[in-house]
Amino acid sequence: MNYVRTMMLLAAMTALFMGVGYLLGGTGGMMIALLFAIGTNAFAYWNSDKMVLRMHNAEPVTRASAPELYEMVGRLAGRAGLPMPKVYLIREDQPNAFATGRNPDNAAVAATTGILRLLDRDELEGVIAHELAHVKNRDILTMTVAATVAGAISMLAQFGFLFGGHRDRDNPLGPLGVLLAVIFAPMAAMLIQMTISRTREYSADKLGAEISGNPLGLAAALRKISGAASRIPMPTAERNPTSAPLFIINPLSGQRMDNLFSTHPNVENRIAALEAQARAMPVRSNLRDSPIPVVRRTRP
Repeated sequence: MNYVRTMMLLAAMTALFMGVGYLLGGTGGMMIALLFAIGTNAFAYWNSDKMVLRMHNAEPVTRASAPELYEMVGRLAGRAGLPMPKVYLIREDQPNAFATGRNPDNAAVAATTGILRLLDRDELEGVIAHELAHVKNRDILTMTVAATVAGAISMLAQFGFLFGGHRDRDNPLGPLGVLLAVIFAPMAAMLIQMTISRTREYSADKLGAEISGNPLGLAAALRKISGAASRIPMPTAERNPTSAPLFIINPLSGQRMDNLFSTHPNVENRIAALEAQARAMPVRSNLRDSPIPVVRRTRP
């Protein structure tokens, strides 16, 4: 049902895009909007991973520079039946992580230095497994497309207001159509994007717990990350809020208006679901308290 729901939401996003085009320019505007949506989605498909990694100044790491993290990603990827993804480090104090890439063969997993300091081994395994679940489910492409279309809807609405708002002969509803497009379309697109992201997070939690074999490890990680992320800002995320849905926990501070439309489910609800999952499956008991050390900086 989650996949069906996601596809329906993406279809609604595309229909909204075409609707904005129609409100701004009639049938011709709708066709232009459709072509624009195809173009933005194609660009996002091929370049989204490079863009988001560059946004956060992510540094590639190798087995030599970060052996424990690299081997952990490789071991969990093998358990999930995935190719070895590229591994990146983000030098931010906020504990967080995300995955990106258009498909499993072109995936990357990025973790902050803050998360390596905060979590023990089993908790970090839960986080990495969650991100690999996104890769296996191809959620990254879905969420990237949703974010790109949402941004394009806002841009199209603003463009129509500045350059096409006075062409009543092309606009079937006149100034009212422009007003609807400018005010309500971006808000609707954001709400759809938020719903898509929330749907995919629950699925990734469940599959990630199956990959790691330890739902309680991921639950403990979510509790720690959520508490720390609310206190520690992430400057790169604040400058690039469209990347927030990719992270395991919303990286944006409460000072931003973006948090009025949270892209992540309630953490306590996610933890409760994982605890219920743990009661239905065996859980490893060899928890370790020593954190993964922060790796040294690699030179390009």
